[in-house]
Amino acid sequence: MKRFLSLLAFALVLTGCDDGNLIQEDINFEDIATQSCTTNDIIFKLKEKEALLLQISGSSFVNEPSLTDAPTTIDINNSNRVVYRFYDGVVSTDNICETIAPATPIVTDQWNATAGKIQIFTTAVKTLNTTENSTRITGYNHNIVFKNVTFTKSNGTQVYETFPFGDYVTSATPLPFLFDKTVEKCSNSNLVYNYTSSEALTLEIDPSLIVNTVTALNSPRTGLIATASNKLSYRLFTGLLTGDYFCGSTTPATPTINQQWNAVSGVTGVSGIIEVTTTTNGPTAFKHTIVLKKVTLKNGNNTFLLGDNYNYGDLLTTN
Repeated sequence: MKRFLSLLAFALVLTGCDDGNLIQEDINFEDIATQSCTTNDIIFKLKEKEALLLQISGSSFVNEPSLTDAPTTIDINNSNRVVYRFYDGVVSTDNICETIAPATPIVTDQWNATAGKIQIFTTAVKTLNTTENSTRITGYNHNIVFKNVTFTKSNGTQVYETFPFGDYVTSATPLPFLFDKTVEKCSNSNLVYNYTSSEALTLEIDPSLIVNTVTALNSPRTGLIATASNKLSYRLFTGLLTGDYFCGSTTPATPTINQQWNAVSGVTGVSGIIEVTTTTNGPTAFKHTIVLKKVTLKNGNNTFLLGDNYNYGDLLTTN
């Protein structure tokens, strides 16, 4: 009887394994650095004699941080391919990116993903200036995870509910911010502006902040960034920007705006604060020094800090 039960148990084990899928093989590239080809839309990871390849359009990696629990989701298909390869020798970048790949090492096996999703969660990479407590966006980190991915291999299929690919970083050109400290004001409005040939930082300032009266020592006039009065905007342009752009009755069609960042509304005593210190600049002239404190600029889901004390510049006026 004992012998019979042992044989029955063994038979059940064999039957349970015979479903077209062999023992689950472990694939782990999460801690391997991601590389990319410059000649095609392939990003990849290499580990000794193995390669994990993702062929996906570069447009899938947007320069916009993802909202919480809302990654970009893309179907795995003939256009967005996931491939796992085995080689008979150490694999290199040339084996992946060259139009005519080296003859060796040779691919000995290949798994092709036939179903599943590619999830991409994007965050901004920011460089911190510790002196000013300012940040600038220098790139974007794209965390890639395959969900419910099915690999077809020579001896069956292998399914992963969650398969972490890892991080892929794309670069971003920081905004120039090459302003001098001379601020101008339109005579027909409350718009003050600072600009270069390609960018502008404008402030629709509350007129009560610009008064031809000297402020007391350490007692600047203060206001808060808002969406109407004291609205602060940064614009990056495509084309040559001149002073003629700012004070007309209509906004010129050129140069065109490439990027626009608007300041987040301020909180009293905390952030988004405007300080104006007024001193004399001659018998009937005044200098208004405008400082922006703890201002955050926002574009879509992107944000960066202007700094604890950003010197916007000096506005000169006369009586």
